[in-house]
Parts: sequence; structure tokens; C-alpha cells
Amino acid sequence: MKKKLLYLVILLAAIYGGKYAYDMHINHNFETITEGKVYKSGVIPPDEIEDYVKKYGIKSVIDLRFPGTGDDVNNPEVPAELLAEKEAVSKIEGVTYFNNGSDQVPQKHNLDMFFKIMDDQDNYPVLIHCYHGVGRAEMYSAIYRIEYEGMDRDEARTSTRLLTKWSSFDLGTPKGDFLHTYIGRKDSIK
Repeated sequence: MKKKLLYLVILLAAIYGGKYAYDMHINHNFETITEGKVYKSGVIPPDEIEDYVKKYGIKSVIDLRFPGTGDDVNNPEVPAELLAEKEAVSKIEGVTYFNNGSDQVPQKHNLDMFFKIMDDQDNYPVLIHCYHGVGRAEMYSAIYRIEYEGMDRDEARTSTRLLTKWSSFDLGTPKGDFLHTYIGRKDSIK
């Protein structure tokens, strides 16, 4: 019995590890947030971005990266890479590139720019991405769900990933607490 359980745990770890490797390195953590409207990902190499744009009808790319994050291990955001992406997107007819370089927890000016982009229906479908697609892209995807789909802020927070507990979106973390206490634009008017 113990041996079967051990094999099951190893099998599940292998499956999850394989899915993680596929998502991270082949699929670039690409995910549908709202079919036909909003997608999120990590960096898609410039020579592959046109394929994603065409497949999903993407009209706007919101790049949340910016150089100088000070986190060169987890987010090695090199100016040349940002420029290469911007140039690649500029060659795709009908697609607009927006750079909204953001910290892991958005500042007001980042949110203002994000809302300006997302308020314009001509920008849809939109691809939101950061370096890995699991931090800032998930944060802004959650904000999108709160602001534009009326999702509860904690539901949006916990829908950022399969397991929120012990992640950077858990309560007691800067991202988790930001979303947990987030006051949407409609609620702030009241």
C-alpha cells in the first residue's frame, strides 16, 4: 500500500513537473483570462509572437516589464529584449504595443495607464505579459476581472493560480494583500 502511494505521488509530481516545464518554456505561461478578450503570458520570443497574435486575434500587447527592476535573477529585463519585442510587434499590422513597466504591486500611474488601455474597446483582444507570466501578468489579470467583469476581489485573487495558499498571492504577502484590499473604480466613487 505504501509503495503504491509513493508511486502515485511520484507520478503526480512528474505530471505536474512536465506541465510546468511545458507551460513555462514551450507555452510561455500563455493562458486565456476571458476568451476573445484578454490573455496573459510570460515573454514570448519575438519570432513567435506573431503566431500567438494571429491565433488569438490579439490587437494589443501590454508589456509590464521594464529594465532596472533590481531583480536580475527572477526578472532579467534587458532593454534590448524589450526593444526587440516592441520592434517585432510593430511589424504586425493592426497590433499596438504598450509598455507599462510595473513593479509586482502596481502603482497608481500603472493602474491609470492600464485602465486607459482597457477602457478602449478598440484595443481588444489584449495580451498582458510580464517576464514569467506568473506575477505581474496575473496581478493585472485579476485587476481586469475585478474592474471589467465584476469579479469579487478575493475570487480574482484566488483565481490567479491553481493553489493560492503559500504563493505570492496568499494573504500576508504584498500581492495577496493588495488584491484583498483592492477598491475598484466603481466602488471608490460611492
